[in-house]
Amino acid sequence: MDDKFWYLKNCDLFERLTPDQAEHLESRSKARKFRRGDLIYLPSDSSDSVLLMAAGRVKIYHITGEGKQAVLTFIDPGELFGELALFESGRREEFAEAMEASTVVMIPSNALQQLMEVHPNVSFGINRLLGLRRQRIERRLKSLLFRSNRERLIHLLLELAEKYGRSNTDGTLLGIRLSHQDLASIIGSTRETVTVVLGELQSEGALTIRRRQIILKRLDQLAASIDVPPPVIPAHAPKRTPLPSAGTQ
Repeated sequence: MDDKFWYLKNCDLFERLTPDQAEHLESRSKARKFRRGDLIYLPSDSSDSVLLMAAGRVKIYHITGEGKQAVLTFIDPGELFGELALFESGRREEFAEAMEASTVVMIPSNALQQLMEVHPNVSFGINRLLGLRRQRIERRLKSLLFRSNRERLIHLLLELAEKYGRSNTDGTLLGIRLSHQDLASIIGSTRETVTVVLGELQSEGALTIRRRQIILKRLDQLAASIDVPPPVIPAHAPKRTPLPSAGTQ
């Protein structure tokens, strides 16, 4: 049995498949490895497959009319992306780039559509995925439209804490390492502004930047400062792959 079978069973969406269903889906899928910085797809590529992140991390982004990168989301092991190929054929609408050495399983759209028809759990899981991503994008859009640079950065840090945060003796450690430019690309700001705001927050004791990692020290106060509920941090470290080489400068 190919390693892809393990990748499929390690994804929440597919963990309830029967061995025959998993083997059939595996037989129609193809695993590919990418180096850091490799483009997995471009806006001009055809969208005839859904992709499963097996190892590594991928960022999804647009290029604005001014030539700037606007990061939409990060994809971690066990997550699907490019899922709109399930509902319409045509071309991709964004860039997908490997942030580190990554393995991606490409699942033909028609194979996954057939599985959705006979397996309600898969259909429900994909619809839930779409709903959660839409909710996250809508929240970020509201933040971009109505908040200052400082508020947008705090909102993003809380969002990252909810997905990647883990508690330690100093606060909440973000288990993803992003450069100041990465943070700026997500909130529609500049690297210089992000550097200034992070410095202010550190001076205020709201966070610490240590060994290229961000530790949030006052989640409740940060959340209250932008009038949102504090994120729920899991008791144990989430199953995420850290970035060993990206810095916060």
